[in-house]
Amino acid sequence: MIGSLPSPITHRFYAPWCGHCQNLKPAYEKAAKNLDGLANVAAVNCDDDENKPLCGRLGIQGFPTLKIVTPSKKPGAPRVEDYQGQRTAKAIVDAVVDRIPNHVKRVTDKDLDKWLSEDEKAPKAILFTEKGTTSALIRALAIDFLGSIKVAQIRSKESDAVERFGIEEFPKLVLLPRGEKEHIVYDGELKKKPMVEFLSQVAAPNAAPSATSSKSSKPSKSSSARSQSTTVLDDEAENLKPTESPDPKVVPDNAQESKPAQVPIQAPPITSLPTVEALESACLTPKSGTCILALLPESTEADADIPSSAKEAVVSLSEIVHKHAVRQAHLFPFYSIPAINSGAATLRAGLGLPEDSKSVEIIALNGRRGWWRRYDPSDNADYSLARVESWVDAIRLGEGSKSKLPEGVIVTEVEPEAEPEKPTADHDEL
Repeated sequence: MIGSLPSPITHRFYAPWCGHCQNLKPAYEKAAKNLDGLANVAAVNCDDDENKPLCGRLGIQGFPTLKIVTPSKKPGAPRVEDYQGQRTAKAIVDAVVDRIPNHVKRVTDKDLDKWLSEDEKAPKAILFTEKGTTSALIRALAIDFLGSIKVAQIRSKESDAVERFGIEEFPKLVLLPRGEKEHIVYDGELKKKPMVEFLSQVAAPNAAPSATSSKSSKPSKSSSARSQSTTVLDDEAENLKPTESPDPKVVPDNAQESKPAQVPIQAPPITSLPTVEALESACLTPKSGTCILALLPESTEADADIPSSAKEAVVSLSEIVHKHAVRQAHLFPFYSIPAINSGAATLRAGLGLPEDSKSVEIIALNGRRGWWRRYDPSDNADYSLARVESWVDAIRLGEGSKSKLPEGVIVTEVEPEAEPEKPTADHDEL
């Protein structure tokens, strides 16, 4: 059922007479094939009388409309959001994969014994990997066996754990059956189906949600298309929270347009700190946590905008913040510091950064722990979303080297001077 499913579902709401819907269909079918085993994909014909109540509850006003349904903390009330990214298979897959919940426990040498001792009778699985991120495949496996097999991930740098289980190559999946000391190493193909079969020897995977097929004017003969013609209809659909859907232009089948209309995502810009006081209060006190700062350059000409590289840096940071906000995931604050803020020049000088203020600098710093780290854009001045996000993820995961904050960067808290007492006015004065 849609309200109890722990993995995302993406829905394509369409009408048979819609030209844009036909244009989107190949990309959507390709996305469905790539998401097989990772997430659920469905297509809903809103012209079908059986589906009209659902389409109405979700506020479907234009075709095609894509919505991604993900589980929320409130049982039976999933989160429903409009997909407004590019109408390509890769973009759709990336958006859905990014929303697969993570039930995989990160384990290190220090807490391995503690994790193994938790619920000793429950079977456990460990993925040994060289990567610091959790792949969509292992997240999907953890969902399939949620409640029956505890799943963990251990980095290759955890030498004690690697030696303990005799791991010699990565990635490697290990199964610890219930109540037995000997572990079983998986040597098969790193694909969803054989890995599920391997884990099924100790517990059955969770059953897929029941669904009813929607009626289509032109049913497809392919298995992938049949899986997409599924509509989830049950009592919990009443709990879906509709969001305002974009109203793309609907064109007839004989229209001479080759691509559907695309609605770009407009991520709100990150917060700007225009004054020294705002900068110090937000990030430069002894109690300040991690902050990401974009030190913006001065304009090259009067009344001119900032350079394109600085714009790209701010847009990338804004996209990262927006992505985490949509997922309601915790993330430390991001700020842009304009050149008019004299604190930016002071910070550049204190950290030994170029003081010409002609280039953008992205830095992370933590006043409480006393460290900082600079983003390296390489010789190509690369501030692309993928590269910046990789740098941010490394900070989130505690990876990479950090430098000690120089003396004087963090401001000393000063007790405010007491204001002299003002004479008390007579209450009968105007």
